[in-house]
Amino acid sequence: MTRDDHRSRVLLIEDDPSIAAGLRLNLRHEGYVVSAESDGEQGLKRALADAPDLILLDVMLPTMNGFEILRELRARGSTAGVIMLTAKGLEEDKVLGLDLGADDYVQKPFAVGELVARVNAVLRRRQAQQPSQLSFSGVVVDRAARAVSRDGRVVALSPREMALLLFFVEHPGRAHSRDALLAGAWGLDYEGTERTIDNFVVSLRKKLERDADAPVHFVTVRGIGYRFDPQPAKG
Repeated sequence: MTRDDHRSRVLLIEDDPSIAAGLRLNLRHEGYVVSAESDGEQGLKRALADAPDLILLDVMLPTMNGFEILRELRARGSTAGVIMLTAKGLEEDKVLGLDLGADDYVQKPFAVGELVARVNAVLRRRQAQQPSQLSFSGVVVDRAARAVSRDGRVVALSPREMALLLFFVEHPGRAHSRDALLAGAWGLDYEGTERTIDNFVVSLRKKLERDADAPVHFVTVRGIGYRFDPQPAKG
């Protein structure tokens, strides 16, 4: 599934296979694109690579607990919605999760219908808070319509170009490796190479930079990959 799909993407990090299977089934029935991990460290890697819209995050996980994952996600700039899932009902656990940046907290056992309603509510709130349009140097990116214009003229982008552009503009100012861009823009299952990213970045520069040979927005970070700067440094 690619990021040009208009449906919201949910990552489930849960080590109980029966709970995970039930949630995947119900969330997909609601129209969400759902991926899942059962290990804490793998869940963190998947969350950073895929940049999902919302994460259902179990507290007790192998290798890395939910609080550690959430702390790391927020430290790395992730803005994904997070609903914590826990078998504990301790008030201090709830407070800790919310203080670390969780949007909601659900205690097990829970009714699937209620959890799905909470997922819907968190995504509605977050979507209402995010601007539908982003702009830089005369370029306007309409996230909802998946449309781009430059100086008032429509710019035609392929679905993969659009997916990569959206990943860049939603994660500005951060250096991304080519592997992270491949996974974040087009999903972990996309079979591409580092050269694939290079070619698509060149294409975005030609279409969106004032001077494609001296880019100021889609910047090469030596030894790492690329960074998107909506407001390039003056020099």
